[in-house]
Amino acid sequence: MNSFVSQYALFLAEVATVVLAIFLLVAGLVALSRRKDKHAGQIQVTDVNRQFEAAGDRIQAAQLPRKAHKLLHKQRKLERKAQQKRAEAEPCIYLLDFRGDLRASALTALREEISAILQAARAGDAVFLRLESGGGLVNRYGLGAAQLLRLRDAQLPLTVMVDTVAASGGYLMAAAADRIVASPFALIGSIGVIAQVPNFHRWLQARNIDWEQFTAGEFKRTVTVFGENTEAGRTKLREELEDIHAQFRGFVQGRRAQLDMEKVATGEAWLGSKAQELGLVDELATSDEVIRRACQRSRVLHVSFQRKPSLQERLRLTAQSAWDGIWQPPSPLG
Repeated sequence: MNSFVSQYALFLAEVATVVLAIFLLVAGLVALSRRKDKHAGQIQVTDVNRQFEAAGDRIQAAQLPRKAHKLLHKQRKLERKAQQKRAEAEPCIYLLDFRGDLRASALTALREEISAILQAARAGDAVFLRLESGGGLVNRYGLGAAQLLRLRDAQLPLTVMVDTVAASGGYLMAAAADRIVASPFALIGSIGVIAQVPNFHRWLQARNIDWEQFTAGEFKRTVTVFGENTEAGRTKLREELEDIHAQFRGFVQGRRAQLDMEKVATGEAWLGSKAQELGLVDELATSDEVIRRACQRSRVLHVSFQRKPSLQERLRLTAQSAWDGIWQPPSPLG
């Protein structure tokens, strides 16, 4: 009996030791993560001209004899020194990227990048934005458009380049630009608003389950997931969607006055070539071609805000992405 008790006590002590060790390890990781988060994000700048040159040099290195390649290498060094001297006087183009999801998660980085550019930009500089988004929450993409307007307010010409899609909220952001360039088969437009929500009221009713909801204000909640939706609630939601659509139309029209809004604000999306005919875009070209041409006349710097997400953020984003894939929230989507 004494042997059993002593062995059991030893087992409990070992378990307690392991649990304590795990707790201390987790606490240490959380503390370290919080300490790092204070300085986790930073602006990174890449010289795009150098990237193109380096890629070309590697190909030429394989094509040219060794002596010829050495001469080319020396020539490149001299050219770079001359470019560095001219860089102070020449205008610069800042290149940004925005890959949009339902909640415009890239907005956090975009805000930091624009703030950094506004701090460093000089007269004559410009901004290129590679934008890819099928739209999402209106308030998030509206904020994205407002961020881009900061560049225009600072007299920095903005060109938005779309290779695959700028629809709905994505086009709302693109419309903030001075110029929109799209590839021939990019999907452009979808100037419309949608809200959809499942309703389980009849399913609950069939199982004798009551759903009670308490609000103050006639239209605090228009439609619900579990309650019985009324025609008045549906009508109010439609009115809200029409109001958002009107503001969407007004924003686009205010920046692209040549558009016939009756034709383009139907919620439809068009391929790049048709979008150009309608005036939704100004030029057909890939972003690669636009950037290559820019490098021939200016210095192009790719600016990005890099922040390593915490474990909690990674888990949240993974769960959120999975949820977004199976259900869209009732919030209006642009």
